[in-house]
Amino acid sequence: MVSLGCPKNLVDSERILTKLRSDGYQMSPDYAGADVVLVNTCGFLDSAKEESLEAIGEAIAENGRVIVTGCMGKEAEVIRARFPQVLAVTGAHQYEQVVEAVHEAAPANLSPYIDLIPDAGLKLTPRHYSYLKISEGCNHRCSFCIIPSLRGDLASRRPDAILREAEKLVAAGTKELLVISQDTSAYGVDLRHASWPLKSGGEVRAHMTDLARELGRIAPWVRLHYVYPYPHVDQVIPLMAEGLVLPYLDIPFQHAAPSVLKRMKRPANDAKVLSRIHRWREICPDIAIRSTFVVGFPGETEEDFQYLLDWLDEAQLDRVGAFRFEPVEGAAANDLSDPVPEAVKEERYARIMEKTAAISAAKLAAKVGRTLPVIIDAVDQEGGATGRSQADAPEIDGEVFLRDAGHLAVGDIVKVAIEDADEHDLYGVPLPA
Repeated sequence: MVSLGCPKNLVDSERILTKLRSDGYQMSPDYAGADVVLVNTCGFLDSAKEESLEAIGEAIAENGRVIVTGCMGKEAEVIRARFPQVLAVTGAHQYEQVVEAVHEAAPANLSPYIDLIPDAGLKLTPRHYSYLKISEGCNHRCSFCIIPSLRGDLASRRPDAILREAEKLVAAGTKELLVISQDTSAYGVDLRHASWPLKSGGEVRAHMTDLARELGRIAPWVRLHYVYPYPHVDQVIPLMAEGLVLPYLDIPFQHAAPSVLKRMKRPANDAKVLSRIHRWREICPDIAIRSTFVVGFPGETEEDFQYLLDWLDEAQLDRVGAFRFEPVEGAAANDLSDPVPEAVKEERYARIMEKTAAISAAKLAAKVGRTLPVIIDAVDQEGGATGRSQADAPEIDGEVFLRDAGHLAVGDIVKVAIEDADEHDLYGVPLPA
């Protein structure tokens, strides 16, 4: 399997592989040993679509028997026009259709004696952390996004089913649950925040706050991603202060200038958001906030961009990613007037990255001399180790590099004395247990 795109796609890949494994299939480490190749595509940006098409082409060249699934599956005619030899094309989270296509392409002989799978299913992430998808789709209609057309409107999973999955993952060795969806804050809206009984007694409501609290009782670390700053997010901050949930929020602000947010069709009350951020830090001083921003959106003026830089000075976000605006086929933003020249996009991108790197460096420098909990991701043979603090999600944020750590194991959560810092990462030494 070739899995592209976001963590939500990765979870889809894990579910497909778990079902195929239960049906008697084995994973091949390379193209040559595979009877069929699955390519789980991303279709969010035109550049991502091209990457998906390149992956399909490589799989066809190396193997020849290819099944395509994922977000770009909605454009089956584009895929078949370029690669008419693909065996099947299915859309995002169409698990049954993918499995049926594999059954047709490469029938398996199921043996109940050898084809066993773990209760937690098959994972594409390391054993000590797992992505936990709580819903599909999105009710927003942001002008730059085509996710609703790819994955539909919000469809929340039952909370009891999510908690059962979390328990199985933790029992299998997961230390950190990364909660993902298209809009985590909206979880349960489609279920009218109804309650479900729990096997252990009591009940749980289909609501982000309730779910976060229950997950915090199951896993050592629970990290919330893709959180829109709805008012009820305020209720989660005390859970972070209590230690039930990691003091970390991944909020896709996208911009700060009201005029740009209006064209993006996103909430535009930036001043209120700033006051809430300050209040969150009063309740939970260690809270880390990460976000992403789009520069060069159609109609973005120099004044708009400077507004964003000034807003970042005030917000002092811990982790920031930036993207140059890129048209996406089918997105309403493509029809907006006043496109920003590519050279201006590049110049603004460089300025925002310089700004956020300076903020990050100052925030990390303030952690030197502190003792922080760190989860270990890798241990090398020279006595060093690499981990992440509570402010760092895997693969998108910074890392903590440790010396004198050869005695540690992947998945350990240890106390670390922070000795040094740079723009993105920390350096330290583990303290005796």
